[in-house]
Amino acid sequence: MASNDSRPVIGLSSYLEPAKFLVWDTEAVLLHRVYVDCVVAAGGIPVLLPPVSDAYEKLVSTVDGLVLTGGADVEPARYGHEPHPATYVRPERDAFEFGLFEAARRARKPVLGVCRGLQVMSVALGGTLTQHLPESANTTDHQPAPATFGRGTVTLAEGSRAAAILGPETKTLCYHHQAIDRLGTGLEAVGWAEDGTIEAAELPGEFTLGVQWHPEQDTDDVRLFQALVEASKENR
Repeated sequence: MASNDSRPVIGLSSYLEPAKFLVWDTEAVLLHRVYVDCVVAAGGIPVLLPPVSDAYEKLVSTVDGLVLTGGADVEPARYGHEPHPATYVRPERDAFEFGLFEAARRARKPVLGVCRGLQVMSVALGGTLTQHLPESANTTDHQPAPATFGRGTVTLAEGSRAAAILGPETKTLCYHHQAIDRLGTGLEAVGWAEDGTIEAAELPGEFTLGVQWHPEQDTDDVRLFQALVEASKENR
């Protein structure tokens, strides 16, 4: 029997990382559960997309919207820089997510970038990154300690999609030691931390929105995921 489920399918990029579970110590496909919980709470159906394929168009065709999730740093060679000693990369994930993002834009699918996801979007469009904020900006506010989220307030630009979703400002949980330096072509900065760090950017006229903080960590506030789900529903 055919399903009449109207919920959009949301693809979530995921990790390949060593993991231990039950009797196994092996490489696994991983993602923080809060991402899928937020998609479900927002009315979508989550599907994990592991970085093991180059069939980007086919993968994108199977989902209605895309979340580029947080994780390791983008390889600096992609924006013409040498790596900082504090930079840690996952090249296979870069190749996968750059391919997914380009395919999603060609297919006009809504995209939400989270932390690394914003950086992927910007570098894919020709932008550059500041590689280590504790050194370049003399602050650890965005990543206070290992596995500890920094709390802050982000001001959002009037008239932006981000502000339409979240209002003129929003409380955030951050965990990043890198940030946008030069924005990629077409992206507009629409959110800033109190120290001026770009915390949100978007492409006008389409649902391509990236945030530097971690909205998935607050499962009581899924407005960004709801906006993605609604855009995905309207778009298909």
